Amino acid sequence: MRTDTPPTIYRKDYAAPSYLVDTVDMGFDLTPARTLVATRIVMRRNPASSEQDIVLYGEEIELLQLRLNGKTLHARDYRLDGGILRIPRAPQDSTLEIETALRPDHNTSLMGLYVSNGNFFTQCEAEGFRKITYFPDRPDVMARYTVMLRADKKTCPVLLSNGNLIEQGELPDGRHYAKWEDPFKKPSYLFALVAGNLVCQEESFRLKSGREVLLQVWVEHGNLDKTQHAMDSLKNSIRWDEERFGLELDLDRFMIVAVGDFNMGAMENKGLNIFNTKFVLANPRIATDIDYANIEAVVGHEYFHNWTGNRVTCRDWFQLSLKEGLTVFRDQEFSADMIGTESGRAVKRIDDVRVLRQAQFPEDAGPMAHPVRPDSFVEINNFYTVTVYEKGAEVVRMYQTLLGRDGFRKGMDLYFARHDGQAVACDDFRAAMADANQRDLQQFERWYSQAGTPRVAVTMAYDAAAKTVELTLRQSCPPTPGQTEKLPFHIPVAIGLLDAKGRDIVLQAEGGKGKGAITRVLELTQAVQTFHFSGISERPVPSLLRGFSAPVVLEYSYSDAELAFLMAHDSDAFNRWEAGQRLAMRRLLTLTHAVQEARQAGHVVAVESVLNNVLQDTALTDALRITLNDKKLDPAFRELVLTLPSETMIAEQMEVIDPQAIHTARQFLRRSLAQALRSDLEAIYKANRSKGPYHPDAASSGKRALQNVVLSYLAELDDEAVHALAQKQCDNANNMTDRLAALAALTNSHAEDKQDALADFYAEFEDEALVIDKWFTLQATARTTDVDAVRALTQHLAFTLKNPNRARSLIFSFCNGNPSAFHATDGSGYAFWSEQVIALNSINPQVAARLARSLDRWRKYAPALQEKMRAALQKIADAPNLSRDVAEVVTKSLAH
Repeated sequence: MRTDTPPTIYRKDYAAPSYLVDTVDMGFDLTPARTLVATRIVMRRNPASSEQDIVLYGEEIELLQLRLNGKTLHARDYRLDGGILRIPRAPQDSTLEIETALRPDHNTSLMGLYVSNGNFFTQCEAEGFRKITYFPDRPDVMARYTVMLRADKKTCPVLLSNGNLIEQGELPDGRHYAKWEDPFKKPSYLFALVAGNLVCQEESFRLKSGREVLLQVWVEHGNLDKTQHAMDSLKNSIRWDEERFGLELDLDRFMIVAVGDFNMGAMENKGLNIFNTKFVLANPRIATDIDYANIEAVVGHEYFHNWTGNRVTCRDWFQLSLKEGLTVFRDQEFSADMIGTESGRAVKRIDDVRVLRQAQFPEDAGPMAHPVRPDSFVEINNFYTVTVYEKGAEVVRMYQTLLGRDGFRKGMDLYFARHDGQAVACDDFRAAMADANQRDLQQFERWYSQAGTPRVAVTMAYDAAAKTVELTLRQSCPPTPGQTEKLPFHIPVAIGLLDAKGRDIVLQAEGGKGKGAITRVLELTQAVQTFHFSGISERPVPSLLRGFSAPVVLEYSYSDAELAFLMAHDSDAFNRWEAGQRLAMRRLLTLTHAVQEARQAGHVVAVESVLNNVLQDTALTDALRITLNDKKLDPAFRELVLTLPSETMIAEQMEVIDPQAIHTARQFLRRSLAQALRSDLEAIYKANRSKGPYHPDAASSGKRALQNVVLSYLAELDDEAVHALAQKQCDNANNMTDRLAALAALTNSHAEDKQDALADFYAEFEDEALVIDKWFTLQATARTTDVDAVRALTQHLAFTLKNPNRARSLIFSFCNGNPSAFHATDGSGYAFWSEQVIALNSINPQVAARLARSLDRWRKYAPALQEKMRAALQKIADAPNLSRDVAEVVTKSLAH
């Protein structure tokens, strides 16, 4: 293990910055091999700090000159150690002039200023600005920026930065310049520049106030025909934020720029959002329905940051969810509203909860578990997590559940009235919600400070004589690293009661006051609470945690018959889906245990017959058949019901994870359902076939989703008729959604010509990087793929570890999306994983650290696998020059 362990940073140690910055003037002379940066910083001592030193941060840059109030400083005048530059006892009013040099063409970390395909881009969140110049690079230092960009006009005809363009012109020697001014204070992490040979789609857009603004989507040449959906999404985002929250675009122009080399999805730099091409480029030939939906969501997310993140930002990085959790909630609401129907909103809600359960619940149960507002970190890049984002969004959603939509809006209005132009904390948001609605939300703070997924156990008692129902709720939360004792959370639990005919019973509030409702939000604030309902004339079936009103695990002893009943009748679409998932999970766990028992008894060959004996009842099959053929239900909802819990979610239900048994059980159930429902599936497939021109609207996408999940089930039968059906769809598809689904069906089969289909697909799309990413992912996640096949694909001429999208498409997809192959009993998957983490560590530590998390829960596996996992983790830990990013993940994984 490395000995130079980086220090841990604690939230409790927060101290105000020693100096505040009023203005920043920057000049860039852009060349790939040596870019020169001149920065003038006008500073003043912070009265809230007792520190008298100016403290600046810098990494991987060359300091050429440093002047303070016109005087050149020499090495004796300042201290430079470990990336921190200190100027002791500086004047109260100080103007710093700093000249630095950098190598954008060597910057493979993609943080700071770097070159991608000959163009210049920046990524400064969280701490990338210090790779450009020495600066008090922290989010609570906000200033106004003026930026001058100079470059060769032939190679860089486009020069962009934050804010408004105020001047441009020609320079000698074929160079030119552009001067940009951002009229709003911002932290350094929101600084951005883009320079290169780009083209744009632009439109004038009239805001609700009547003001005209310029909207631009900038891309590389050849991609202009793929920008319309991003532009439409931007316009929809602007209009939605005006109407839903009364928030207007505050600049004269708003720019989106797409780049193929990018660590994240996108970045909300003020007025100049830089996007991964994956979340901008789309047309029917290259993009799936999911791509279209993701583009809309991510464009909305980054635009909404203009207020929730930019105008009001984070005091420190521990408060990251202040902007990210809130903005994820806003983009979720935006996407749901864009669908426009109640069933569509339900589908969106189910999709969001699946992400939470698939990724965040396991994080809560692992060594990297942390609160929504972390207490400590070693490397802040490691805390851009599903806990901060997705669980943070659920915390924000609970405010709306508790306060109502109007109450939530009142809280938002007060939040902006108090804090516009400030860097604040999560507690400030909570205080605005509480004060605007005159509610005591003190206990609600525990959602920010306590890690882990709470569990809510429910029991119901019915008194026929008194016609009353008592619901008793018990909450608990398992220990997490550094937190063994958990105090009760403030949990909103939305519930309903169904009568014998499946109708909602009107529920009177406790005490008989107020108007009755079919859904009641119970506020669970104690370890145990009982809620009473009167006037219930028959024993009801409870519908619990409607709409997934809190990010908890709900426990209730439903019978199979009750689950089938809820699946058929519940008016809450989320719980209707949830009942089917519970029913399926029971079968999957039973089958998994049967596989393990058969294997232990030595009946490896007879596993199929053992499983056939186990799966005797038809409750799940009958329930799915009813839902599948219910034409009153949205096709997108039926697709979700037909999708079984993933192997990862099954693993979460096991004390000791057995990837091979889980995979065998899940594939057996899929194949059994395909056999039992074949005629129904074939009829549904024909009824939902894509016809006419492609449109990515919700209704059309839903029909394609149902058609293609049906095709995936039929592909489990692996016969020539299904192979022919998939090949026909692949050949005739007029859109990438259907084409890719058909190719996936072939890739997961034993069809003789599937390699030809893969080769044909590559030949057609080899110049479309985003499509080739899909081609790699398809093979990485195929159940017929093993680690040797993935190793072979790493040698493909189209593969490179230097591009994050390409690395994710193959390496991440295999390690995180193909559990049975990755967890091969010989440990070959782990050996491959450790090699890739070490290789990525030297190229891009941030991406390497994300891959390193694939084994952070290694102690939940059987001892034989644990031993091989621990060895792979130790191999990484012992590697030389391990980055701070990777070291933190591996150290915590080995320690817990």
